Amino acid sequence: MADSQSAHLSASKDAVTLAANHITPMSRELRHLKTLDEARKILWEALPARVREGRFGVRPVEIAEALGLVLDEEIPSPTDLPPFDRSLMDGYALRAQDTFGASEGLPAYLKLVGEVQMGDTPAFALSHNQAARIATGGMLPEGADAVVMVEYTQPWGDDSIEVLRPVAPGDHVVRRADDVREGQAILPAGHRLRPQDISALAGLGVTTVPVRLPRVAVLSTGPEIVPHTDPVSPGKIRDMNGPALRAAIRSLGAEPLNLGLVTDEEEPLRDALRRGLAEADIVLASGGTSVGAADLMPDIISSLGTPGVLVHGVAVKPGKPVVIGLVDETPIFGLPGHPTSCLLIFRELVAPLLRAAGGARAARPRPVRALLSRNYPSQAGREEFVPVRLEEREGEWHATPLLGPSALISTLVKADGLVCIPAEAEGLYAGDSVDVEPLE
Repeated sequence: MADSQSAHLSASKDAVTLAANHITPMSRELRHLKTLDEARKILWEALPARVREGRFGVRPVEIAEALGLVLDEEIPSPTDLPPFDRSLMDGYALRAQDTFGASEGLPAYLKLVGEVQMGDTPAFALSHNQAARIATGGMLPEGADAVVMVEYTQPWGDDSIEVLRPVAPGDHVVRRADDVREGQAILPAGHRLRPQDISALAGLGVTTVPVRLPRVAVLSTGPEIVPHTDPVSPGKIRDMNGPALRAAIRSLGAEPLNLGLVTDEEEPLRDALRRGLAEADIVLASGGTSVGAADLMPDIISSLGTPGVLVHGVAVKPGKPVVIGLVDETPIFGLPGHPTSCLLIFRELVAPLLRAAGGARAARPRPVRALLSRNYPSQAGREEFVPVRLEEREGEWHATPLLGPSALISTLVKADGLVCIPAEAEGLYAGDSVDVEPLE
């Protein structure tokens, strides 16, 4: 930047810092910070192949509960669909050749030998110049190969009909296995289930399917945290991260496991994390990740299995004090305690794993190109994610930065998206063209 611009941006930065009431620096800084890209690469290379490929958390699910989930295996048909020849119309089942040449002036005369209702199995067969009344969906009697619509017939005597126009073999009939043949692949592995897929599975008698439904354990820590359903006393605050993380997990097609709340004490923390590791595919704990005396998370994670902590601290704002670990092939994350920081790190590091398993349903929204409405200063050395509000004016999107520390959730609530300021930049200017990543 030019000197005058840098000075102006620096002055603006000081004003923003004061206005936003940024928390004071920690008494002991995290060392060896990784960039977000470095952290992702370290985690990705340490993950087992099944997690990298999105093939984890596989479990059988009832088809009625499987909408939007992704199949882990190809599903072959266990039977034919339909399982018998059936009528598509109310009319008369017959042999098509008996109607060839029929017209209103010279109808074909057929004798009625029975009637087939939906759900019935005909106890008779048709032979030459015979017909049977049949309802839509009814099973064709043996010998029949077509159905003539009621409108093209008329009664003749007590037990016969006149057919006033010819039909061809297969007219108004669906044959056995016309829809799906036994052994045929109905749906491929990796397919996201839609309502029509559930219909086909139900029609074939498939009751459960193996889907990728990762289970993610969520733990909130801190002596000041109480359940969000409880009243608060002085010095206490309701759990905001637990409900938010569980909602985010559900939105990505995964299943949350609530580990509840624990204080910053070694044994309760260790016990809760062990339960998560035993019952879930990914473990998340919010709070206890910085460098204070009570922040035990990194040491506990490393004590639970190998390789333990992979990354402690990422050069990102907000969200710096994050812990990324792997315990015997299970990813485990120590997320920051501040709500905005917690959700941002989930979005950047945890959500990609769930998106890999969730397929197209979990596709990340495309960024919106917008013009920044005012200067925004930033400290070089860390990527910064800035919440912005979007407004369309004269056919162009404009992004207004929203100020506030990571301890405040209202800033994120008011935001439509995030703008990422690269680590090497000292800020952005009003009028700059930026990519705004929509908040889901």
